[in-house]
Parts: sequence; structure tokens; C-alpha cells
Amino acid sequence: MIKNILYQQQEERNSLLKQAYVERIDAAVKKEYLATGLIKLITGPRRSGKSVLSFQLLKEENFAYLNFDDDLLLKHFDENKVIQTLNEVYPDYRYLFLDEIQNLPNWELWVNKLYRRNKNLIVTGSNARLLSREMATSLTGRYIQITVFPFSFAEVLHFHKVSPVAKTPQKVGVIQGYLNTYVQNGGFPETVLNPSILKNYLSTLFDSVLLKDIMKRFQIRQSQQLYDLSNYLLTNYTNQYSFNQLKTDLNFHSVPTVQKFMGYLSEPYLFLNLTKYSTKVKTQQKSPKKSYIIDNGFIKARSFELSPNYGRLLENVVFIELLRRQYKLELDLFYYKTRNDKEIDFVCRKGHIVEQLIQVCYDISKPKTLKRELDALIEASSELACDKLILITWDKEDVIEKNEYKIQLVPAWKWLSE
Repeated sequence: MIKNILYQQQEERNSLLKQAYVERIDAAVKKEYLATGLIKLITGPRRSGKSVLSFQLLKEENFAYLNFDDDLLLKHFDENKVIQTLNEVYPDYRYLFLDEIQNLPNWELWVNKLYRRNKNLIVTGSNARLLSREMATSLTGRYIQITVFPFSFAEVLHFHKVSPVAKTPQKVGVIQGYLNTYVQNGGFPETVLNPSILKNYLSTLFDSVLLKDIMKRFQIRQSQQLYDLSNYLLTNYTNQYSFNQLKTDLNFHSVPTVQKFMGYLSEPYLFLNLTKYSTKVKTQQKSPKKSYIIDNGFIKARSFELSPNYGRLLENVVFIELLRRQYKLELDLFYYKTRNDKEIDFVCRKGHIVEQLIQVCYDISKPKTLKRELDALIEASSELACDKLILITWDKEDVIEKNEYKIQLVPAWKWLSE
């Protein structure tokens, strides 16, 4: 039985290798990853391109393939038989690609054993906290982690063969047209390739994550409460929340239950939470958090918004882009409230130094709106000793000097395509 399963998966592998994909990793980085004997752990949300990136890494190599999204493989899995059969199906393979490994019970023990046997491993998974926790426990220092997100705006432009360099108003208009679509549709590869399927595809994917990655894995009986919470977060993305507030609004039995469910929703990269910046850890923990969603396409597919809220959509896009640029939640990416309760969307740190403060405002055509954003940046700059102040807008580019502070106004298309 195992042999039949592996031969079927080999056919699947060969078929996937023949397809044309948007290149997401350059040759130098690819060479560097393949050269190391460390486990290559590739994480990210479902359908964001983890498997594709793995195939791009391994395309010219002799590699074996096991897909643990296959119920038959999970049902008949026997590690000795699998290893024996892999050698038959893939003679002299150099790399072993384990796809969606989190579906295999006690997977980290088996991966550790393979590593000790000098197998060069590429491992993918869709559960952030589970993978990180188990890798840290069982495989400390033996792996490097690569996070794959849905397409960035720069990748979408590359897919459409549009240069991000714009020297004429007409070219800027073309790029902003693509950005307008991206802000509403998001960047899941399948929906970028086929926009007409977006609502059906992402609605189904959303349900799949809830059912397969959360309810089934954690054996949740209160399924309606999980749906209620996910719908609430979809409607209130980029807004602040507290656990007590969620408990009251959604009729949860207790705050710990709310905290537990919020953790479940963040593990498969569905909803992510931004913490308020403070030098005191207790203040961070007690303060309200802000919730974001991994891709704007989910908002279009599942939200109850009657018309797009471009300000919030743009803020969500900037948040995900900051994660792509290697800023880590609760470590060097936060929001901030000044002493006078003015909010800064994003505080970005490098080490212990606040590197930049970023505000996102879609429309600053009204003087009152512009003043609000500038005053918040100036006040936060004084409190956090940071002089790199950025205001991301839809289309304004300028440098504004106010009270000896300099604020860069950057059009969203330019900042996102850097």
C-alpha cells in the first residue's frame, strides 16, 4: 500500500514540477539554502506558495517527496516502510521534501531522527506556533525558517510584467490601477492568476482553515463560537480589541476561552495580532491588541462590508508587507499610543532602537486629517526618540517640515514596490 501511495505522489510531484510559476527566490539565495545541512522549515498560510517555493528550490535536484495532506499516507504511515520505499521510488535522492508535516502526529521526533541520519530536509507547514514550538523543543539550532506569504504587490507587478519605476503620470496611473485591485483582492497566487474565482476560492479556503487546521486539530466542540469570533475579526480588522470586550460582545463563557480561540486563529496564519509598544512587558500584555488578517482577499470574500474601506484595507496591506520585510510581532513590530492618546499605526524596531514610525492614511486631502497624522508622528517621535517618520498615503509624495521634524509622505505604490 505504501508503495502505491508513494508512486501516486511521485506522479503528483512530476506534474507540479512541469508547471510554470512566478519565481519567488533568486539563484544566490537558492544556492545558499541548498548548501546548508540544516533543516529548511518553510511556513506560511495555506495556498500561499510554500510547496511552489520548495519545488523552485529543488527543481534541478534529485529529491524525494512526501505529502502529508494525503489522508491515505497518514492512515498507512509506518516510518520504516516509508524510508525503505522512498529508496525504491527515488534512488539516490539527495533531498527529502516533507509537505504539510504538521498533519503527522509526533512529526518532530521523526524529523529529528531523519536529521540525525544526515537527510537533507525541506519541510513545509501551515501552523506557525505549533511548528515553531516543536522545532524549538526538539530541533534547537538545527533548522532555518523561511516564511512564505501571499504575493506582495511587487510580485503582482512582476507577474503582470509591469515595471515598478514610474516616471510619467500615465505610468503611475497604471501602477495605481493594479494597486487598487491588489488592495481589494489580496495576493493569494491562485486568485492573482484567476481573479474571477476569488470569492468562491477564498471562502472555501477560509472554511478549510477553520475546519481542518483548527476545529479538527484542536477537537473544538463550540464550532459556532469559533465562526462568530472569526466573522467578528473579519469585520473589525485593523481595530483594537480586548479579551474582556470579545467575551462580552460574543457571549463567551470566560476570558481564557477567548484567549485560547484567538490563539487557534493565529496559528494557521489566519488572523495576526499587533501589540502596543511599551518598554514594560506587563503594559504590553494588558493593553488592547489590534487584529489584522493575512490577506485582503478574505475580506472581499467573507466580510459584510457594503463598500471597500480603503483606509483600513491599505493599513492591512502595509502590516503584511512589514511582516514580509522580516519585522517580528511582539519583538520589533508594534502599534503605539502617545501620552495624549494619539495612535501610531506601526512602530518598527531594530534591536532595542526604534528605527521608524509609520502612519497609514489613504486620503489626506482634508487639512484636519493631515494635521492629525502629522501631530501624532511628531508627538511619538519626541517620546520614542525616533526621527524617521513616514506617512504612507494613496498618491501624495512630499517632505513636510514641521516643528523641526521631517515627515516623508510616500505614495503606497512606491513604498510597496520597493
